[in-house]
Amino acid sequence: MDSIGHRHPQGCSRPSKRRIVCFLPLMAGLVFCGCGKKEAPKAESTSSGNPAAAPADYLGAIAKAKKAAERTVDTAGLQKTIDLFQAQEGRLPKDLKELVGPNYLSKLPDPPAGMKFEYNVTSGQIKIVPQ
Repeated sequence: MDSIGHRHPQGCSRPSKRRIVCFLPLMAGLVFCGCGKKEAPKAESTSSGNPAAAPADYLGAIAKAKKAAERTVDTAGLQKTIDLFQAQEGRLPKDLKELVGPNYLSKLPDPPAGMKFEYNVTSGQIKIVPQ
């Protein structure tokens, strides 16, 4: 029995005040550490923030996405052709013009406006860069 007269099951005693006094600051510290304000990183925005300019912002974002998609498709297609050339010839092409022929490409694709293809002869990687 405890001081109030309640019975506790065998082996289950009331926690001592000492344990409670040690436990409370620990719990308070954990609560305060977890309650700090954390800001999510802000995504890069092309929006002006003005609701009246929303249609223009939207169209600008679509144009930017279209250009990025064109670059991705152009480089992916050329990269696959370079990989095919290497698999069949056992080496990388010396330049992109070597891909033009009956087995690979009828002609090199045109890069997006204001851009050019940059081919790394040693790695066989291609990318689109500004002219």
